[in-house]
Amino acid sequence: LRRITPYHFPLKSGKGFTLVESLVAISILSLSILATFTAGQGSLQASSNSKNQIAAFFLIQDAMEYVKNVRDNNALNSVTGITTHWLSGLSEVADDPCYFGKICYVDSYENEATNCVALPAAQVVSSCPSIRRNPGNDLLGYNPAWTDTTFRRGIQFTEITPGEEVRVTVNISWVSRGVTKTFSVSETLFNRQ
Repeated sequence: LRRITPYHFPLKSGKGFTLVESLVAISILSLSILATFTAGQGSLQASSNSKNQIAAFFLIQDAMEYVKNVRDNNALNSVTGITTHWLSGLSEVADDPCYFGKICYVDSYENEATNCVALPAAQVVSSCPSIRRNPGNDLLGYNPAWTDTTFRRGIQFTEITPGEEVRVTVNISWVSRGVTKTFSVSETLFNRQ
């Protein structure tokens, strides 16, 4: 009879990983993890920028709607027999806050327009105060008790056809990651009286 002996596997040199191969593998794994985190961080920054842009668009729309509302209310007053200039309270006379050549801001929450501090036209937005947020209900306005945001908004009226047509330009700026972003929208309004 033949006796069965356990088989021994001889150790073969050169079949394991060397230190250099291990370091290369760890480096590749580290770079792939780093790339994933970098892509995630870029997505978060893009999301934050998009959020600010959307807020800026809504703030511009709010200002334009306020101006249109004042114009339309003035037109309705004229229909009911109360003689009102179509830009009364905004840009009818030189004392109005948004008179041609001035920079103003509107607070739709308080239903008022206010003249900004006079600065050169190139600094339209920086001459107006920061928009503030009510911490209780997230309404936006200019109440000094509310929390500052990074948004500033300025409005300018330019007369195109005297008594009939004006261009309303709303400029907005905000700071995102230390960089000031600006956006501007213009719309032409006509006298509806």
